[in-house]
Amino acid sequence: MFKVLTKPDIILFICLIALGAALSWFSIAGDVTGQRAVVKVDGKVYGTYRLDQDRTVTIRQNGHINKFSINNGTVQMTWSDCKNQVCVHTGKISHTSQQIVCLPNRIVIEIQGGGGYDAVS
Repeated sequence: MFKVLTKPDIILFICLIALGAALSWFSIAGDVTGQRAVVKVDGKVYGTYRLDQDRTVTIRQNGHINKFSINNGTVQMTWSDCKNQVCVHTGKISHTSQQIVCLPNRIVIEIQGGGGYDAVS
């Protein structure tokens, strides 16, 4: 009969767990409060809105309507005519790693900005 787990297998398993934990920590540590919301419709920038200015925006395109609100530094999709309402149920977002996506209406709201860099190449 053969052994199922050998010592090198256990060492590899521990290294992979440690690597996964480190990557998770870095993704969480990079999460900062954003400064602006970038709205894209069909992959093109529809508008950029500062999070420190409260407002409600209505997006009308291709016979569809979406409404989102910026309030106290957060963004929330408040109304959509799509069937599944996933974008509305996403809730409020305010950090650079967060997005609201309405796939049926092809709308993406992404938080950008913050104290440091969004990306380094």
